[in-house]
Amino acid sequence: MADGESTLSQAADAIEEASNHKVLDVLARLGFAVMALLHVIVGAISIAIALGRPGQADATGAIEQLAANPWGPAVMWFCVAACAGLSLWQASEATLRMRGEPRKERVAKLISSGFLAVAYGSVGLSFAGFAVGLRGDSGDSTRDFSAAVMGHPLGIWLLVAVGLTIIGIGAYFVVKGITRGFKKEELFHFNGTRRGRLIDTLGVVGHIAKGIALGLTGMLFIIAAAKHSPEESTGLDGSLQALRDHPFGPYLLMAIGAGFIAYGIFALIRARFGHM
Repeated sequence: MADGESTLSQAADAIEEASNHKVLDVLARLGFAVMALLHVIVGAISIAIALGRPGQADATGAIEQLAANPWGPAVMWFCVAACAGLSLWQASEATLRMRGEPRKERVAKLISSGFLAVAYGSVGLSFAGFAVGLRGDSGDSTRDFSAAVMGHPLGIWLLVAVGLTIIGIGAYFVVKGITRGFKKEELFHFNGTRRGRLIDTLGVVGHIAKGIALGLTGMLFIIAAAKHSPEESTGLDGSLQALRDHPFGPYLLMAIGAGFIAYGIFALIRARFGHM
């Protein structure tokens, strides 16, 4: 038994060492840069929608914008590799690098980084879909998902749980922005400088805006469950599009768009200087 445990430990050490390789670090940073660019594009699309122009204000819409150029396929495959590297890096953060930490911290990291690994991997799959010519609509996908869930005997409660989870993640982003929780965890390279104060402001505004947008998305899932109407759940794009029809909606939509751009710029700086 001791020999077996020793072998497993040595194998885990070898895998962890491989996960610390410079190539994965570079890919992860490139992945952060790709995600930052997507946020900037989503923010710009949100502002355009507030001004009455058409657009799809979510990751799919942003990817479509990146794909609409002569270098589209090459850009798509580059982003696939970057997102895959970032997903693998988050997976190693969730498991290998937490082996010596207390159980409570390991579980918390497994949940947070594990969720991010799946999220970044799914964005990578979206890039891959565009690269091979499979371009879907995220709103349709969300509605199909909601309809499938509501077909289950406990579907309504499951959909409410999904909505509450997304709202919880949104609240986490808002709190992280207000408390500047991102400084210790992600970026402290410019602490104490004028540039650092500007970056902090971008981080605060960006995290709060993203949290509000996620909260609105979660609310649509709960509304869909309450009305027994899957078509009500339309994802991030649907939640932002719905704002345009309210009296002060366009102004709020522009503010959220500006916040997404701020978050994207912050994330781009994090990609270069953030702690890995």
